Amino acid sequence: MTNNIRNVAIIAHVDHGKTTLVDQLFKQSGLFRDNQHVEERMMDSMDLEKERGITIQAKNGAFDYNGTHINIIDTPGHADFGGEVERVLKMADGALFLVDAQEGPMPQSYFVLKKAIAQHIPLIVVINKIDKDSARPDWVLDQVFDLMVHLEAPDDMLDFPVIYASAKNGWASLASDVQTDSMKDLYELMIQKLPQPSFSNDDPFQLLVSTISYSQFLGRSAIGKITGGSLKINQPIGISTGTDSDIRSGRISKIHVFKGNDFDEVSEANAGQIVAVSGIQDITVGETIVDPDNPKPLPMAAIDPPTISVEFLPNDSPFSGKEGEFVTGRQLHERLMRETLSDVALQVVDSDTGLGYKVSGRGELHISILIEKMRREGYEFQVSRPKVIFKDIDGKNHEPYETVTITVDEALGGKVIESMAERKGQMTDMVQDGPQIQYQFKTPTRGLLGYQSLFMKLTKGLGTIYSTFESYQPFSGDIRSRQRGVLVAKDTCESVAYALSGLQERADLFLGPGIAVYRGQIVGLNSREDDMVVNVAKSKKLTNHRASGSDDNILLTPPTQMSLEECLSFINDDELIEVTPKHIRLRKR
Repeated sequence: MTNNIRNVAIIAHVDHGKTTLVDQLFKQSGLFRDNQHVEERMMDSMDLEKERGITIQAKNGAFDYNGTHINIIDTPGHADFGGEVERVLKMADGALFLVDAQEGPMPQSYFVLKKAIAQHIPLIVVINKIDKDSARPDWVLDQVFDLMVHLEAPDDMLDFPVIYASAKNGWASLASDVQTDSMKDLYELMIQKLPQPSFSNDDPFQLLVSTISYSQFLGRSAIGKITGGSLKINQPIGISTGTDSDIRSGRISKIHVFKGNDFDEVSEANAGQIVAVSGIQDITVGETIVDPDNPKPLPMAAIDPPTISVEFLPNDSPFSGKEGEFVTGRQLHERLMRETLSDVALQVVDSDTGLGYKVSGRGELHISILIEKMRREGYEFQVSRPKVIFKDIDGKNHEPYETVTITVDEALGGKVIESMAERKGQMTDMVQDGPQIQYQFKTPTRGLLGYQSLFMKLTKGLGTIYSTFESYQPFSGDIRSRQRGVLVAKDTCESVAYALSGLQERADLFLGPGIAVYRGQIVGLNSREDDMVVNVAKSKKLTNHRASGSDDNILLTPPTQMSLEECLSFINDDELIEVTPKHIRLRKR
């Protein structure tokens, strides 16, 4: 059975074309009818993934080619979602390492590649976007080889096959200067060069749970690769947390294999297959489903620790309960605990203050995606300023450091170096590539909180910035946070244009006229260091005289609109973000 199965992970940096390549592999395998409407980037099924153009959750899909069932595991390229990658690589027997034909391997791909090499997963290097005018495939190939040597890949992994592709145009070729008309070369290469699963149906049953999926009809389904034995519907099974001693019993109600980005129900499955099994409601990621008569549990995958934490609190503002469907602390706790079942890199504990919950994750993006997901589901809550997680090593305080790679035009280099120096960033490398310069910095994670939005303003959106966690280093001292105070609303009221026109001369406003505000809400950024309490409902006193010219229309500057990530980096320790399905407001605690 295992001869005609391939389990393939697709790993790459953000934006190098993973999800587009998967679309083409599905389409050209004959998975869809000719007249069937097929969405673009169909593996990106979450709204947030479609909007931001990034993969957030690892997904499974599959297709058949010439009698071989190929399971595809699409992984996120962002280091903040590294917990996803560490889990799902356990399902793969081979991997496609996708690289942009102009940019070459980028920082976030180091991270994923390192995990694949550690698990000794054979690779095929796919040099994608070969149709770009600026493509330089030979240089890219050298860079990939150097990177794998640097990551201490064994000799047999260094002898990797290479294929050139244009996923957007739907073709792949074994030669960089030959354009074909289909993905046939890539299909053939995957079947020839990537190994089949090496397990036997005679071994005791074993399945390590790598992902959990939810469905209204099936409840929770556990997804993983069968690494021994076979499975039938209604078969009694054991569930183990990784030790022989503690084994719960259960029964399988449904077995699904993957077809496209959907499920196909089957009555039995064998060793080597990736399946989704339903019927066990309390199962979590990292547990092993075993044969109750001969249990052989597998160890849980090691996950890198979280680096930043924020507090989630029930909303207690004067407007609480007006916009959200779920507002109580109990509902908030249930939702956060549900997230930890499928996201192993997230940790939730009770807050030190006794109010709310402390949520720890891999980075600002990791936390902000969770906040945005909950907000769209109808939750209403408050969030504190993110804090990095310190460690005590040999009696000294250590903090997380990240390697930051920035690519900008030469003319903007000075501004970037200056802004990184203010945040305790130390430059470790600088490479000129035509008019662009690539800088590498070693920076405390504290210094990077909110740096993305400042970087976009400095470079007018023309630079790229990527960071990956490096290690814990000794504490680097204080980093200056926001220099200016805020405008705080004096009373609960509705904002008036006349009042705002008087304030805009000495502050940056966050709202326009006709907006309901409450006492303690932050309505703008002061031009000075201290906070200022203001009346945003002040209206013009009426007299029985009309002065010519003074009753002209009031001109207001458009207010500053901040994204959720910008709000997280903007607030100080004595401030909170109020998150509801309709609004994001800032307030004093």
